[in-house]
Amino acid sequence: MTKKKPARVPVEKLRWTCPVDKLGFKTTKDVEVCTKIIGQERALGAIRLGLDIESVGYNIFVAGFVGTGRNSTIKRLLEELEKGETSPDDLCYVHNFHNPDMPSLIPLPAGKGKVFRNDMNLLIETLRRNVPLIFEDERYQENRKKIVETFKNREKEILKSLEKRVESEGFVLAQVQTGPYTRPEVLPLVGENAVAMEQLEKSAEEGKLQQAELEKKKQQHEELSEKLENAFKDVRRIEKQMKGELDGFDLQAVLPLVKDAIGELKQKYAKHKKLLAYFGDVEKDITENIDKFKPRGEQPPMLVPFMPLPQRADEFLEYDVNVVVDNSETRGRPVIIETTPTHRNLFGSIERVVGRFGEWRSDFTRIKAGSLLRANGGYLVLNALDVLTEPGVWQTLKRTIRNRIVEIQPYDPFYMFSGTSMKPEPVNFDLKVVMTGDTYLYHLLYTYDEDFRKTFKVKADFDTVMTRNKESIYDYACFIAKVVTDEKLRHFDRTGVAAVVEYGVRLGGHREKMTARFLEIADIIREACYWASKAKSELVKAEHVDKAMEEKVYRVRLVEEKIQELIDRGVLMIDIGGSRVGQVNGLSVYDLGDHTFAKPSKITVQTGIGRSGIINIEREANLSGRTHDKGVLIMTGNVRAMYARERPLTLSASICFEQSYAGVEGDSASAAELFAFVSSLSGVPLRQDLALTGSVNQMGEIQPIGGVNEKIEGFFDVCKAKGLTRRQGVIIPERNVQDLMLRKDVVAAVSNGRFHIYPIRKVDEGIELLTGRPAGARDKKGRYPKGTVNYLVDAKLEEMSRKMTEYGEKPGDGGTRNSGRKNRSGQAAERRGRRKR
Repeated sequence: MTKKKPARVPVEKLRWTCPVDKLGFKTTKDVEVCTKIIGQERALGAIRLGLDIESVGYNIFVAGFVGTGRNSTIKRLLEELEKGETSPDDLCYVHNFHNPDMPSLIPLPAGKGKVFRNDMNLLIETLRRNVPLIFEDERYQENRKKIVETFKNREKEILKSLEKRVESEGFVLAQVQTGPYTRPEVLPLVGENAVAMEQLEKSAEEGKLQQAELEKKKQQHEELSEKLENAFKDVRRIEKQMKGELDGFDLQAVLPLVKDAIGELKQKYAKHKKLLAYFGDVEKDITENIDKFKPRGEQPPMLVPFMPLPQRADEFLEYDVNVVVDNSETRGRPVIIETTPTHRNLFGSIERVVGRFGEWRSDFTRIKAGSLLRANGGYLVLNALDVLTEPGVWQTLKRTIRNRIVEIQPYDPFYMFSGTSMKPEPVNFDLKVVMTGDTYLYHLLYTYDEDFRKTFKVKADFDTVMTRNKESIYDYACFIAKVVTDEKLRHFDRTGVAAVVEYGVRLGGHREKMTARFLEIADIIREACYWASKAKSELVKAEHVDKAMEEKVYRVRLVEEKIQELIDRGVLMIDIGGSRVGQVNGLSVYDLGDHTFAKPSKITVQTGIGRSGIINIEREANLSGRTHDKGVLIMTGNVRAMYARERPLTLSASICFEQSYAGVEGDSASAAELFAFVSSLSGVPLRQDLALTGSVNQMGEIQPIGGVNEKIEGFFDVCKAKGLTRRQGVIIPERNVQDLMLRKDVVAAVSNGRFHIYPIRKVDEGIELLTGRPAGARDKKGRYPKGTVNYLVDAKLEEMSRKMTEYGEKPGDGGTRNSGRKNRSGQAAERRGRRKR
């Protein structure tokens, strides 16, 4: 039987190289600075759709990974849309003279809010300055004095008439002390002295006064006391009339001034009906409370030395204007990016202050607008995770969008401690809400929150990769030009640009793709500029980009180096030479978040007679994830298809990742497990100078896996540390060849024949590479050719079945052992530090 030479991956397919000669420029000085969004056409279309449709619910959820340009894209698009648009209205709150607990909202054209507030301040200041002048005028004082004298004369006449009547009957009017107060009293005269009625009664008892005379005096006293009371009633009535006359006189004196001042405002704001009604209320309140504007006397003395009285409340507060949203400097529609969406920052609040007597109080001037009001008429950008984690924000936001009104209320989960009952007039909601978050969060909300799908009808999905072509390469160059221009860094020559493009292809995970996570590209640009400055190079070249990538990896590869040290010292037992039965080198990817790398793992299989089937030791130890468990089950299905067509499997086999204690996840080791299983049954040793990766399906096909570059480089580093023998290499799925973007040192070793990469499509190809013997295919009778690996496996299984019969055991179909533990793999998959196979 002729042995075929194994196919190798051509050197030109190991790494895509950017054609420097075809870039069309020498340095980034020769290219345009990037002004567009790169590689996100789908997301751009979705965002434009959501922004253009004015219907209810067409808010936008921008989904994608961090670094794909979500926030910068949104900001740029919104800035483009806002140009040429009319700025939204200013929003003002004023005192509600009919219901002070419900301040009135007055919307005004942009910039007019401050003008209105200044006009009101000027009105009050004018009245406070001019009204006292009217009251201090000589003519006013003379006329007021005449009115007072007229009423005082009437009072005097009443009191004089009463006094004559009292004196004519032998009585006198006197002031009697009653506690801290005095009051007028009618007292009888005895001789020339006024005495109390009690003394007259005492004199009558002593016989000094006739009883008839006493009774007469009592009757006269009662009549005169009644006359006194009626007289004072008349005096109080006259004083009330005088006050009314004086108030009317004061009003007539200042009314022309008030009407003229407010009339000017009414004429200025004649187009605003709500303001005209407000001015009417202001005029009425001023005329009813004109005493506020009269001159004040001196402040009362301090109650305690050096401790002044609490400050008086502002008597003119009712006439103030609270401009909660001022769009005087806004050009077009406002764009607000709220980075801290607390309830207060987003929806506004009503502040409280301590009154002069220690009580909590508030008023309409304490109303503060949040981002929703400041963005009203425009666009508001929020981070979804921040919104969901802030107490009370998500439910209030949905309610606001649903009801189309913004109600300003302080967030108070303990409502019994609330210090205000104010309910400002709601504001009509008219803005687009744009939320950013990852795709997983979007699907969670869409599935479990019915309101979400009604309020965020547009999804803008940002991709992490874009197609590699001439245009996208040029876009990369423009992006580099933008970064170095904006940040005043060194420009790149075309070799430096080519190196950045190759780095983007590597991150893209496919030879025909480039990463769209420009945050990482920008970082490598800045770091390459740093190394160019250290080298005192005017331009950033490929060598500086390579240096930046090397240093970036070096900073975070401590764990990788520690594992390599364990392999070098033999603590982690990895064989990279010779052959072993039932043992193979798998490749494990370690994802640490900031660094991803791979190292080989020893996979072993032991087989024997029994009925337990294939035992996954990782599962039994609760260290296996669901995907790895599935991979073992699929591998078992392939074993049945290959060797159990005419008889059931009768064996016990155990599969183990040696020295693995942190858990295993992924199915990319299923092919390696199958090869170790075949070796253990056939007794044919496997080459240890080859590592392999790839998942297998039930049809025996090798399926592509992730992290192929890291896996090849990981085994190469181990072989290089122990010495390259020109026989070592890695077996990969053929469908992963298009994903290869290997390091330059690995490519050089392969091109020099010191390292090899073998692509396979079928299980049999891998068996032949690892054993050096033909795998064997069934003939027309369903038998494998003698001497082939599959023949040896088939013969071994038949022997095991016969021995089971000899021992009196009925052969059974050995599948994968399931211990019956529920969700063990699911629990293991959640362990931190899990390795992906």
